Amino acid sequence: MTVTPQTQSELSAQYQPGEVEARRYEQWVSAGYFGVDATSQRPPFSIVIPPPNVTGSLHMGHALDHTIQDSLIRRRRMQGYEALWMPGMDHAGIATQNVVERQLAEQDGKSRHDLGREAFVERVWQWKEEFGGRILGQMRRLGDSVDWSRERFTMDAGLSRAVLTIFKRLYSEGLIYRAERIINWCPRCLTALSDIEVEHSDDDGELVSIRYGDGDDAIVVATTRAETMLGDTAIAVHPDDARYAHLVGRTVELPFTGRHIPVVADAHVDPEFGTGAVKVTPAHDPNDFEIGQRHDLPSITVLDEHGVITVHGPFEGLDRFEARPAIVAALREQGRIVAEKRPYVHAVGHCSRCNTTVEPRLSKQWFVKVEPLAAAAGAAVRDGRVTIHPVEQQKRYFDWVDNMHDWCISRQLWWGHRIPIWYGPDGEMVCVGPDDEPPTGDGWVQDSDVLDTWFSSALWPFSTLGWPAQTPELAKFYPTSVLVTGYDILFFWVVRMMMFGLYAMDGRQPFDQVVLHGLVRDQFGKKMSKSRGNVVDPLEWMDTYGADATRFTLARGANPGSDVAVSEEWAQGSRNFCNKLWNATRFALLSGATVEGDLPSPAEMSTVDRWVLSRLQRTVSQVDRLFEAYEFGKVCDLLYHFAWDDVCDWYLELAKPVLSADGDAARVTRRVLGHVLDTLLRLLHPVMPFVTDELWSTLTGADSVMVAAWPAADESLVDAPAEAEVATLQRVVTEIRRFRSDQGLKPGQRVAARLAGLAEAGIGGHHQLIGSLARLNEPADGFEPTASVTVTGVTVELDTRGSIDVAAERARLEKDLAAARKELDGTTRKLANDGFLAKAPEQVVAKIRDRQVAATADIARLTAALEGLAGRG
Repeated sequence: MTVTPQTQSELSAQYQPGEVEARRYEQWVSAGYFGVDATSQRPPFSIVIPPPNVTGSLHMGHALDHTIQDSLIRRRRMQGYEALWMPGMDHAGIATQNVVERQLAEQDGKSRHDLGREAFVERVWQWKEEFGGRILGQMRRLGDSVDWSRERFTMDAGLSRAVLTIFKRLYSEGLIYRAERIINWCPRCLTALSDIEVEHSDDDGELVSIRYGDGDDAIVVATTRAETMLGDTAIAVHPDDARYAHLVGRTVELPFTGRHIPVVADAHVDPEFGTGAVKVTPAHDPNDFEIGQRHDLPSITVLDEHGVITVHGPFEGLDRFEARPAIVAALREQGRIVAEKRPYVHAVGHCSRCNTTVEPRLSKQWFVKVEPLAAAAGAAVRDGRVTIHPVEQQKRYFDWVDNMHDWCISRQLWWGHRIPIWYGPDGEMVCVGPDDEPPTGDGWVQDSDVLDTWFSSALWPFSTLGWPAQTPELAKFYPTSVLVTGYDILFFWVVRMMMFGLYAMDGRQPFDQVVLHGLVRDQFGKKMSKSRGNVVDPLEWMDTYGADATRFTLARGANPGSDVAVSEEWAQGSRNFCNKLWNATRFALLSGATVEGDLPSPAEMSTVDRWVLSRLQRTVSQVDRLFEAYEFGKVCDLLYHFAWDDVCDWYLELAKPVLSADGDAARVTRRVLGHVLDTLLRLLHPVMPFVTDELWSTLTGADSVMVAAWPAADESLVDAPAEAEVATLQRVVTEIRRFRSDQGLKPGQRVAARLAGLAEAGIGGHHQLIGSLARLNEPADGFEPTASVTVTGVTVELDTRGSIDVAAERARLEKDLAAARKELDGTTRKLANDGFLAKAPEQVVAKIRDRQVAATADIARLTAALEGLAGRG
């Protein structure tokens, strides 16, 4: 297809994302562009999406995560890889059960216990089919190029089979066991919680110092949880603490109980904290449990699953938060309160689903013995089979895998993968695998608990490919190529996938690369929260600015391991960038830009044509290097400045005089312009898929840039002399424009000027271009220079007589100078604030430093301009 000026009518006057995005996405899906062929000979590239909760809605973290993954997939697809991006959702045990329980209570006035387990689980499935998966439609809006034909759910038949298979194998090899341990317990949800399901906050509480024993045997301990003292079984002191050496091995009476408890020496105690003595309650504190194990102490549970005191006596039946002041009051009456501090701010864990204060509780649960699995996960990174980006995150990874406690995998819920253990009437215990029949007969019952959601999620990289069956997909796409996720779930998900992947797949890692991104924060680097009122909804941004602008804003702030700051202003800037690309392409088509035929030879090209092609080759090379390093922010910055600065602000302006004429020069420039836009749109497509596809298809007449070849740099087109020549031209024009402004001339106002030294500066052939771009007229008779400037050896003299109001210009310059000084003071104060520098994201600090530099330069420039007006007017 030969692109003619008339082709521009295919593009509307303005870019309207709403008129493009849904149409383009359906075209991609209908064409099958997202699908893969597991039997093809093309090299594999695969990413499994971190499965969002079935209850979830797209938030900024998802949008960032998916933008990065989609960018990687789209680029590899264009490079000729068989690129699989596997979608799916997590059943999200506790979150989903809570949603359906609330619905049941609101609509039917019933609890899950009223329905019974089987009927309730069926109700959850109904909810999932009707309401679950909203996020999948939102992923389409964002432009996710996932293979929808392979969508998976952690509770579907194939993944459930994988869960049963690995559970039985781990159990058979002694790596899954049942034991009493301290776990996080939610008294409202009535289930154990994983660490990621516990959110810590600094809460007001109390610190009470209590005297145990009397006389020479008295010892004082401080506690924030006086109600648990009923379960104390020891007092612990540090072995080297001389203050308490005489008490070690003796006993003191525990108030209210009549029991005598020993004083033990344990290195865990910090002698510098409080009194240097701590109460030991093995059934209600994880550290105390460890002390109890070392000293063979009994564990006494004093709170039931609802957080109610169970110990016989005056406090029996009280809620934990009622018992706390009652016990303190009773101790005060006995004269055993030595000190009280209120408020006492300390970290308290809350259930992430219902905000109930979490209770550490001794409970019989199922655990994974992690030691051999964690050792293998550590070795895979240490020996280079798996690379973590950025490398600084490897230390955190090793801290986790080298110091892991056994993993509690049982949850007291009804929704989830039920633990495949059956108990017989005579104490038998049988693990039932996917091909086993459960035992029958009187008295056989299945364990009522379900598995931690993270258990099935840990199988995601291989269960989604068909494991335990040996499928073509598993053979081609495992190990997956890259895992992209937030650094906040490095332990909770990444480490566990490593452990199970290496175990199930005979030492083959689940992914080759791990790319960890940061959290999305507001423009001031603060965490987004409803209480702060700074939460940004990506769906609202997509409505207002379009999906491409939303994606570009997020990607431009994304570098490995760093948090991403976003603001409305930056989203507007990204939308403006979309519009800039749209308008540039419309102009190019109107001017006859084409992609037909071979590129003309460098000998046929102007210096400006050779310059832009040379800059393009360097850009292609740098984009490839940065993509391979997962430096997405730098990729976006590089392409933004090449597109906006090199192409739109300079090349199009420099080319306009040529394009407005006919002849060979215009023909060459039209072909070069077509090539530059073709390549630029391909480079931008992974991050900005919608606008680039619309523009590229119109420019080239082909179906979709999505299946076009990824650009490769052509080193033969790198032209350093042309780059140097145009760089000089740019400096001269830029300085003339700035100088004109300093003289008070309006941007479009033409002024007589005399130029000298162009040939000596190597830009003698660009005299007319300089005059056109800098709005200069040739000097006429009577020319009298009133101002002059020299840049790179070129002297520019202007005759501004009658062109400016000197008094008004002086007032303007003084006003601008005052504003520049104020800006310098403000940025300097911020950069001198150590607290701000410690908390603010790197890119926010960098922007403020740039503003400081710019303000300093403005002050110098404005001061010189004012001096130039001295004696005039």
